[in-house]
Amino acid sequence: MLKILIAEDMVMLRRALAELLSLESDFDVVAEVDRGDEIVPKARALRPDVAVLDIGLPGMDGITAAAALCTAVPDCRILMLTGLGNPSTLRRALASRATGFLCKDANPAQLVGAIRAVAAGKRVVDPQLAVAALEEVTQPLAPRELEVLRLAAAGEGTEAIAGRLFLSTGTVRNYLSSAVVKLGARNRMDAVRIAREGGWI
Repeated sequence: MLKILIAEDMVMLRRALAELLSLESDFDVVAEVDRGDEIVPKARALRPDVAVLDIGLPGMDGITAAAALCTAVPDCRILMLTGLGNPSTLRRALASRATGFLCKDANPAQLVGAIRAVAAGKRVVDPQLAVAALEEVTQPLAPRELEVLRLAAAGEGTEAIAGRLFLSTGTVRNYLSSAVVKLGARNRMDAVRIAREGGWI
C-alpha cells in the first residue's frame, strides 16, 4: 500500500485529488494539507511514500517545501503539480530533488501512473516541459527595466521605485511601459507574471 500526502491550497481540487487517488486499491491518502509549511511536520508524523505537492502554496511554496522534505523525510518521493508549466519552474523543481513534475491538466491515468513511477524510484517529467526546459529563452529586458520590474513585483509603487533608484517618476513609468511592450504583456502585473515565469525576477 502506497501512503500518499497531498498538498494543495484549493479545497475543491485537493478533495477531488484525494477522492480520485482513494479509488486505487494500492493507494492510501494519509494526509491532506493546504499550506507548504505544513508538509514537513505531517510527513515526519505519517511517513508517506509519495508527496503530491502543488507548487503555488501559501506559507511556503511547494518547491521550497520539496527541498525541506527531501532532507526531513528522505524516503518520501515527490511529485510536483503545477498549473504553470514553464521551463524555469521545471528546472527549480528538479533542483529541489523532486522526482516527478506534472501539469495539473494531466489526465487521471497519467497522475496515477506518475505516482506509481516515482514511488518505484523513477523520474517522471511531462515530455513537453522537458523539451521546453532545454530551450534557451532570451531575456529581453535591459538591466534597468529588469531592476524596476523587480521592485514593482515586490510591491513598490512608482514613487518609491524612483526614490530608491534616484530616477524621476516619469523615467520609472517609461521603464515599466517598455518592459510591458517587450514582454508582450497586457499591463504591469502581467509583465511581472511573465518575468517570474521566465525566471528573470
